[in-house]
Amino acid sequence: MKPNTIQSIKNWATEDRPREKMLKKSAEALSDAELIAILIGSGNANESAVDLSRHILKDAGNNLITLSQLSINELMDYNGIGEAKAVSIAAALELGRRRRFAETVQQPLIRNSQDAFEYFYMRMSDLKHEQFWIMMLNPANKVIKLEKISDGGVNSTSADPKRIFRIALENSATAVMLCHNHPSGSVAPSDRDKALTRNLVNAGKLLEIKILDHIVVGIDNYFSFADSGLI
Repeated sequence: MKPNTIQSIKNWATEDRPREKMLKKSAEALSDAELIAILIGSGNANESAVDLSRHILKDAGNNLITLSQLSINELMDYNGIGEAKAVSIAAALELGRRRRFAETVQQPLIRNSQDAFEYFYMRMSDLKHEQFWIMMLNPANKVIKLEKISDGGVNSTSADPKRIFRIALENSATAVMLCHNHPSGSVAPSDRDKALTRNLVNAGKLLEIKILDHIVVGIDNYFSFADSGLI
């Protein structure tokens, strides 16, 4: 049998060990794999913690958003990742998602589609099914409230106009932004999306509630009906 040539992180040069490297330099100096290695602490018989982390990241396309979509059980499929390590990875990624939202909350003024996307994105980026949300705004374009309208399937969801405008009226909103996600990653709006948006824009005019935009959220990008001249 060929001897195991994997060298324990403990035997690495001090400056190459993830924890020591972070203490000496900063978290920014570490790669994604090194940060995950700190979380899991150890690898398996054939891979160091860093190598195992690289393996997991490679399978996720080296994309942290894709990694965050893995379930606890999917993470545990990797040799060396037990329940505790899988939970640690998932918890760290969830904290990162919440941190992004916490930063966004500091700027409640919606100036453009990018601002709206940032608000919606933290709620939809990891979903494997469609959801439809609305953002209600006051006359100064400040966020009053976000409300989920519906849950759907992998490639479709519904949005009841009566419910949307009832909620908007109950919250004294003068404007509304619509949003739904495409788990496939493609942000191109469907004909159904376009028809629904037109109907809501027309209904909003009667109620004096302006539909400012409809954002379609992808994996890490978005489509804006307003920016594209469709509203």
